[in-house]
Amino acid sequence: MDYGICMLSLVPMRAETSDKAEIVSQMLFGECYEVICKQDNWYKIQLATDGYSGWIDFKQHTPVSVQYYQEWMTAKHPRVMDLVQFVNGKDYRIPVGIGCYLPFYNGTEIRVNDKFYSYSGKCSTIELYNDIDELLKVAANFLKAPYLWGGKSIFGIDCSGFVQQVYGICGYQLPRDASQQIAHGKEVYFVNQTQPGDLAYFSNSDGRIIHVGLLLEDQKIMHASGEVRIDTLDHNGIYRTDFKRYSHNLRSIKRIL
Repeated sequence: MDYGICMLSLVPMRAETSDKAEIVSQMLFGECYEVICKQDNWYKIQLATDGYSGWIDFKQHTPVSVQYYQEWMTAKHPRVMDLVQFVNGKDYRIPVGIGCYLPFYNGTEIRVNDKFYSYSGKCSTIELYNDIDELLKVAANFLKAPYLWGGKSIFGIDCSGFVQQVYGICGYQLPRDASQQIAHGKEVYFVNQTQPGDLAYFSNSDGRIIHVGLLLEDQKIMHASGEVRIDTLDHNGIYRTDFKRYSHNLRSIKRIL
């Protein structure tokens, strides 16, 4: 079995072995993965963080040892907190964005296999998921980030990627898709009983979960729809004042914290 680590700011994970194929997700710098199989110039990988799988270009694969992968899996790695920062190698630097992983960070350097890279930016060094204020501060960094199907970065993100990143940076790992995330947390039965940090889920006419957003105070919701934005939530769903209509139908509200 082969293992790897993302050594670029982000790498697209595709549904099929083609550069034209749908991007199902992205892996971020410092994120480890297992190579499930190989086909031509493509590797099918499974992320160590959330178990999500997809195809990556073999040229974007950086191998790591079995020992390193196992160590990575058992350790807790800080995340980049600056919107954009750099990890510095001997002869080059790698741009990294908020949410990227800093493997085995010791305050000045990260370690990949037996090589060390310097990092001097801000990072999450403690678990913050019991601190609502910190969670909301992290979420606010993503405001106005453009919507991108399968995206997980400040320069392109989808609804479940946004929620996963915010909670992940604060130390709580959620699954990748909204339909998987809804299994987490405790049910909140009424909109007027919501608290900041709760997650609201929305369904289509077939009852399938298709959207998720993060609750704020005063029944406001932050979510990725065209961009990461703030709208109003009531018992029907998300109301867009700019469109003067509802954009998403409410299905369930869950409390993670």
